[in-house]
Amino acid sequence: MQKKELAEFLRRRRETLQPGDVGLLSGPRRRTGGLRREEVAQLAGMSTDYYARLEQQRGPQPSVQIATALARALRLTLDERDHLFGLIGHNAPARFHNCEHVSPTLLRVLDRLDDTPALVLSDLADVLAQNPVSVALTRDQTRHTGLARSAYYRWFTDPTERLFYPEEDHLDLGRTHVALLRAALTTGSDTHRAARIVAELQQHSPEFVSLWQRQEVAQRYDDHKSFVHPELGRIDLDCEFLYAENRAQTLIVLTARPGTESHTKLQLLSVIGHEQLTS
Repeated sequence: MQKKELAEFLRRRRETLQPGDVGLLSGPRRRTGGLRREEVAQLAGMSTDYYARLEQQRGPQPSVQIATALARALRLTLDERDHLFGLIGHNAPARFHNCEHVSPTLLRVLDRLDDTPALVLSDLADVLAQNPVSVALTRDQTRHTGLARSAYYRWFTDPTERLFYPEEDHLDLGRTHVALLRAALTTGSDTHRAARIVAELQQHSPEFVSLWQRQEVAQRYDDHKSFVHPELGRIDLDCEFLYAENRAQTLIVLTARPGTESHTKLQLLSVIGHEQLTS
């Protein structure tokens, strides 16, 4: 671990970012440019004291998980992320077989969407980032671990996954998940993990086996999707997609048509999301 170089790199990267770059308000009393230490710590999900010690060359070696969180919080490019890992003393993750590092371009767009649900998915349906309105709609989907990080896997193994969608849509959603998983198995960013998911589901889900035998394949979700919110009920939304350069990650923006009941519910959901973020 190169403590001096790491401290300087973190400080310089922090100073080049403005609050608006990461979806934060600047506030009336900000006297200097750049992000504050506590803001970087908040974005990375770590204590301010720990982050401050890193910049003061006093902190212990961060784990791979913390290094990944720092790279995301500071909106590093892949080259910058790899440099950060090297300074910390870790091998950088493979660029095309690991989708943990969210595209800075997609994150910049996500940071500016505060009134409609938006999330970043890997090509194995791992939710890598969500805005507060998306969390209000379907809860925090970044909390899962292991194979269960993939929505493809959870759909066939976790009954609670289906509670967010109308029952009449379950069959079509299952077919879509299977078709997307088949595409990821041959052309995705992590074909080994895709194969593990397929093998596990073939062992434990007769429904998956039946759908897998259809040999259907797809590379994107449908343009429309319906959700069931526990308080607001059914919400019908249109889907817009923005892809990373290597198409291993997708920003999905969910909007409702103005004047519809779903649009009114989405406005209420936006309030709920901001209240959750504040609390």
